[in-house]
Amino acid sequence: SETAVEGIMSFYHRGAEEGGFENGVRLALQATLASPGFIFRMERQPEGLRAGETFAVDDLDLASRLSFFLWGSPPDRELLEVANQGRLSDEEVLRSQALRMLEDPRAEALSTRFAAQWLRLQDMDNIRPDPYWFPNYSETLASDMRRETELFFEHLLRNDRSFLELFSADYTFANERLARHYGIPNVVGTEFRQVPYPADSNRQGVLGHGSILLLTSMGNRTSPVLRGKWVMEVLMGSPPPPPPPNVPTLEETDGVGEEGLLTTRERMAIHRANPACSSCHIMMDPIGVALDNFDVLGKWRIRENGIPVDTRGDYYDGTRINNQVELAEVLLSRPIPLVRTFTEYLLSYAIARPVEHFDQPTVRALVREAEAEDYRLSSLILGVVMSDPFRMKRADVLADDDVQDR
Repeated sequence: SETAVEGIMSFYHRGAEEGGFENGVRLALQATLASPGFIFRMERQPEGLRAGETFAVDDLDLASRLSFFLWGSPPDRELLEVANQGRLSDEEVLRSQALRMLEDPRAEALSTRFAAQWLRLQDMDNIRPDPYWFPNYSETLASDMRRETELFFEHLLRNDRSFLELFSADYTFANERLARHYGIPNVVGTEFRQVPYPADSNRQGVLGHGSILLLTSMGNRTSPVLRGKWVMEVLMGSPPPPPPPNVPTLEETDGVGEEGLLTTRERMAIHRANPACSSCHIMMDPIGVALDNFDVLGKWRIRENGIPVDTRGDYYDGTRINNQVELAEVLLSRPIPLVRTFTEYLLSYAIARPVEHFDQPTVRALVREAEAEDYRLSSLILGVVMSDPFRMKRADVLADDDVQDR
């Protein structure tokens, strides 16, 4: 705007007076790079609104919301033209633009940005597997694991698959290095491609991905507690409460028994004997234990410390689960919590704020509508785009110029 240009020019003139043309340009550039409008996405608000009053986001801001949601970047020329014409707020036009953008290669951002944030793939960087126990670990292998999960989600998106296939898929994406790590035969070369899981792989869906199994482990051992907590929090939307104070960690539990080193499961049983711990662990532990045939790097194993790995457990409703595949099937038997939690994360990502209590009717409606379409990803994404929280906003008390950042 003219006001913004005048503000930047004032910095230029001040710098030019002190040190000439180059200093003026330098100061103006510094002011631009440090301005809220450069760092944050700004949205206009009509004048005269009371705090908490809702209003429709204008077309240009709606274009920005849509583009950063689907592409993670500013709007392209076509979207800006539609917005400048004042047509983007029309439901049919908005839907048409969203569909166009989903077919664009830039929609990969939903995999590399949204899915990675939702599944917390960045937490992989916090794990440094002990080279003594895991000499085959490398940053390259970890990168392959992350890419596997990104490509898997992108495949579901590009082919408009059901969200539930995230848990039921009998295939994955791998190159030769990752396939060899998993024990999948006949994969040659550095390029990733879709490959079926062997019948005896004991893997199904994203819960069999090395990325998830690594980020929910410790550096020197698996962590059924972290894995169970991750499933409850990220997938089911039911995070357990924080542990009570003064409770020893699993590392502080004696790792040696009368017959030698204890398995992780045996140490967990000792830990769970504490009444202060049992109420939460009785729900988390069976979920994580079902994944314990996979080591820190997501590699299949049948023994730990020379003792057979015991992955048997009871889900919170009493259903017996013995491995990762059975855990996935139990989760799929009650899909609503999975879809609802995913929808909340998706909506929060799209509107760049936490989902509040007043958004819950929208979330429930999106889940109901998507059920009729077998929870296809397009139905959930388009549902978010067409929803009131995405197209509307609540007025806040503003500092100046009726402009606020998101």
